[in-house]
Amino acid sequence: MSRALPVLTVILAIILVWYVAAVGLNAAWVRDQAARAGEVLDARQLVERSLSQERPVLPAPHQVAKGLWDGVAGQKITSKRSLVWHGWITLSATLAGFAIGALAGVLLAVGIVHSRVMDLSVMPWAIASQTVPILAIAPMVIVVFASMGVTGLMPKAMISAWLSFFPVLVGMVKGLRTPDAMQMDLMRSWNASPAQVFWRLRLPSALPYLFASLKVAVAAALVGTIVGELPAGATAGLGARLLSGSYYGQTIQIWAALFAAAALAAALVAVIGAIEKATLQRMGLAR
Repeated sequence: MSRALPVLTVILAIILVWYVAAVGLNAAWVRDQAARAGEVLDARQLVERSLSQERPVLPAPHQVAKGLWDGVAGQKITSKRSLVWHGWITLSATLAGFAIGALAGVLLAVGIVHSRVMDLSVMPWAIASQTVPILAIAPMVIVVFASMGVTGLMPKAMISAWLSFFPVLVGMVKGLRTPDAMQMDLMRSWNASPAQVFWRLRLPSALPYLFASLKVAVAAALVGTIVGELPAGATAGLGARLLSGSYYGQTIQIWAALFAAAALAAALVAVIGAIEKATLQRMGLAR
């Protein structure tokens, strides 16, 4: 209870501020409609109508919660109006991109740690790759893959991998370099081979860094997938829900899709956290 109280306090404060902001942003339209109809509204009517618009500038929390509930539980999961169906489309591309990005990040990190040439040549390019806005890269990736006849999951997965490989690369390079000179000398005194040094010293030392970077990478992969769904004009996925909501001014649909994406990211991070806890406990590295 002592841990939950501060969290609940912050949530209640956010909801209160959200309601105040919703009334402030939506009231102008209500006043305009009342003036056209020759009505005079009191404060209670102004608040009620501001919080019950079909297409508000800022939906109230209860409107977003209803939109989220309708999208998750109010539709068949096979329906194209279901957030579960759209979430699965986004999740499948996210997992594919995350797997590609994580594998690339680990392999590059191993190469950089063991090769001075790769350290000097690859690392600067890896850093430079993240300075290019993903919104500029995404359309080019979609066009290039489409010209080769590849559409659907793979272009989105590659954009997702582009964002997710870098946190893994940085985390693994830091982790693999964690063993100090004394530990390395000790392994040499035991005549350990480079493979034994890697598997028995470097890799266990890098695991805490790897899992921390994987949590960042999976969230970045989800963002990359959603960004990849926007220029493709996709009709499926949470990005498509955001896009269609913006086309038709359905702000409640946009916010419901945003919360669905946030819940999906939280679930993915929680899964990696559970795997981290089990792995580190099994290896005796848990703190």
